[in-house]
Amino acid sequence: MYLKSGLSLIIISATTSMSSSFTCRPNVSSGRINTPSKRQNVYTTSPTVPADTSTNRHVCVDPFTNRGGATVAPRNGTATLNKLANLAASFWAAGGFVAILAKSIKRILPLAVEPFTSTAPALSTFQMGSYIAMCLGFAYAEGYKGFQLKFSPLVVARAQTLKPFQGTPIHHVLFGPFYAMGLFHASKKRKIVSWSITTGVALIVAMVKKLPYPWRNIVDAGVIVGLSWGAISILGIWMRTALLGQDSRTDPALPEGVVADKYI
Repeated sequence: MYLKSGLSLIIISATTSMSSSFTCRPNVSSGRINTPSKRQNVYTTSPTVPADTSTNRHVCVDPFTNRGGATVAPRNGTATLNKLANLAASFWAAGGFVAILAKSIKRILPLAVEPFTSTAPALSTFQMGSYIAMCLGFAYAEGYKGFQLKFSPLVVARAQTLKPFQGTPIHHVLFGPFYAMGLFHASKKRKIVSWSITTGVALIVAMVKKLPYPWRNIVDAGVIVGLSWGAISILGIWMRTALLGQDSRTDPALPEGVVADKYI
C-alpha cells in the first residue's frame, strides 16, 4: 500500500502596540506655562472605556486571540478549513486501514472459493460443514467480538484525534493507518497488544499456507468473513462518528500524560 503524504501548517501571529503622549514645557522667561498653539491630537474616552493608543495600523493579529488576551472563536473560513482537514486526515487513517484489509481479502479470495470451481475436487459433507462452521466462527469471534466491539471503535477513535492544523505531528498524519492501529504513539499496553496481534496474524498466515487442500481454503474462507466484517464495521463506525457526530466514547489509548482533548 502506498501512503499519501500530507502537509501540516501552523500560523502564528502576534500583536504590537505603541503609545505616545504630549506634554507642555514651562516658559521659564515669563514664569508661566504656555499652551500649545495647535490643538493636540489626543483621544478622549469615558472613564470606563480605556483608550486605544495603538499607533500601528498594520499589526498582525492572532485570529484566535483578541488584544485583551481572551480566546475568541476562529473565523468561519478557518474553522471550515480545519474541519475539512480533520475529516480528510481521519478518513485517511481509518480508510487506509480498511484498504489494507481489502488488499488481504482480494489476495486470498480465489483460494476461499476454489472448492466451488469446476476444476477443484468437491467437498465432502464433513468438509462442507467445516467450511460453514469456520465462516460462522470467524464472523462471531473475529468480525463481531474482535473488530466491531473492540478494534474498530479504537481505530476510529484514534483516527479522530488527527488534527493537521491543530498540533498533530506530520508523521502521525502520513502514517495514519498505522497510527490508528495503535502501533505507535499509544499507551504501553495498546502498543504491546497491537504489535502482538500483528505478529501473531503474520505467523498464523504462514502456518495456514502449509495446510493441504481443502483445509487451507476452509480457513481462508473464515478469514475473509472476519476481515470483511471488520472492514464494514470500521466504515460504519467512522461514518457515524465523523459524519453524523455520534461519539462512541472509546478511549483512543494515547500515551500516558497526553490529553486527548488536545487533539479532539
